[in-house]
Amino acid sequence: MSDPKPTILNFINGQYRTGSGKLFDDIDPVTGHRVAQVSEAGRSDVDAAVKAARAALDGPWGKLTLAQRADMLYAIAAAIDRRAKDFLAAEIADTGKPYKLASHLDIPRGAANFRVFADAVRNVPTECFTMTAPDGQPGLNYALRRPKGVIAVVCPWNLPLLLMTWKVAPALACGNTVIVKPSEETPATAALLGEVMNEVGVPPGVYNVVHGFGPGSAGEFLTTHPGVDAITFTGETRTGAAIIKAAADGIKPVSMELGGKNPAIVFADANLDVVAAGLARSVFENTGQVCLGTERVYVERPVFDAVVQKLADAAKALRPGASGDIAANWGPLISREHQQKVLSYYALAREEGAHAVCGGGVPDMPEALRGGAWIEPTVWTGLPQTARVVQEEIFGPCCHVMPFDTEEEALRLAGDTPYGLAASVYTRDINRAHRVASKLKVGVAWVNTWFLRDLRTAFGGSGMSGIGREGGVHSLEFYTELSNVCIKLEGAPA
Repeated sequence: MSDPKPTILNFINGQYRTGSGKLFDDIDPVTGHRVAQVSEAGRSDVDAAVKAARAALDGPWGKLTLAQRADMLYAIAAAIDRRAKDFLAAEIADTGKPYKLASHLDIPRGAANFRVFADAVRNVPTECFTMTAPDGQPGLNYALRRPKGVIAVVCPWNLPLLLMTWKVAPALACGNTVIVKPSEETPATAALLGEVMNEVGVPPGVYNVVHGFGPGSAGEFLTTHPGVDAITFTGETRTGAAIIKAAADGIKPVSMELGGKNPAIVFADANLDVVAAGLARSVFENTGQVCLGTERVYVERPVFDAVVQKLADAAKALRPGASGDIAANWGPLISREHQQKVLSYYALAREEGAHAVCGGGVPDMPEALRGGAWIEPTVWTGLPQTARVVQEEIFGPCCHVMPFDTEEEALRLAGDTPYGLAASVYTRDINRAHRVASKLKVGVAWVNTWFLRDLRTAFGGSGMSGIGREGGVHSLEFYTELSNVCIKLEGAPA
């Protein structure tokens, strides 16, 4: 993995191996140049990974105690910390993220996820009931948590290490084995984590990685494999729907964290400096490529102009640059293909009659960076609620800002979406904060902030934003099966 232009291999049964498919390119979105080639996994490679995972589940991994597994997760976290520079270099090469963002969020959270779920699995309770049957017979019931089995982990490209370990850590904590299919755009950190697994003594087959695409490639081979017991996916809603259909044949449990068209509601009494800081992050962080990001902003009319100006000023202050530029706080989109998708929405906004307060195109970059997937942060006003730009997820650094006059109107506009992932509310009125947050049909509602996360809390969406919840005990519920043990008590008092 130290070669600046390596071939990134599949990791199966504790060993790196070439796949039976073709090689494909891993492109640096900053420059558009190839940084590596990736070995695509064929059906036989996925079969081998499933067999290895099953053998580890029934063998050495399955024989470890809960405490031993938790200790192993702590060792993985410590090894990620020790190799933070390696993980940072791999993540930046794949995603083009600014150094500041990747070094302060992606890599530290990748390690933290293992610690959080090691602690969670040590402390999660199960049920215990004493009972008396109708005939007077006393009994004792208690629950056991058992691993679900072999878990297919299908990951997105926007936060590759963070969101992959967000699934792998609780799955391993609960005693499962995993096969990870990272995005074809961002394969490096999932592959590198295999070195860490070997380094700390995780048994072969517990953690496996297969590279490739969706239909007709590793994604399809994995999600339709009869040896997989459950599937967890984070990504685009249409892909999630296809995976759910594949899982239906085997009645496999699924956990789906999908897309969003998240609103922010700004009331006139809000602290506008807090609003500006919160919206600047939720709209523009990671170049808008965050499932929790804000694409719809509703502002009470008396402060509408002020909020629009502050948001535009924040966009204009962003500094693009190469990933190694310590001062840069603005990166490219993940690929030229995604750039074209987002630019098509920029063109659609113009056609629909939007006023671009700022942005709306491609920035003029230095010659060395012009091959990258760069795009301007963009703020629109002037569109109706029915406009496609207001209704459809774009997944780019842009938002539409619309005024409202009453709390009821704000709630109606915010709820006018088939998605239900996240929302933000800005107000100094504590009663209004509780009232409005409770009426938003979303998985996460923030008040006067954004992306403030306690990893023990429930995370997920409703509607087209997903199925199930992750975080703390909620993740453990998905990765375990509960079994009830009922003991007949002889001679005990009724």
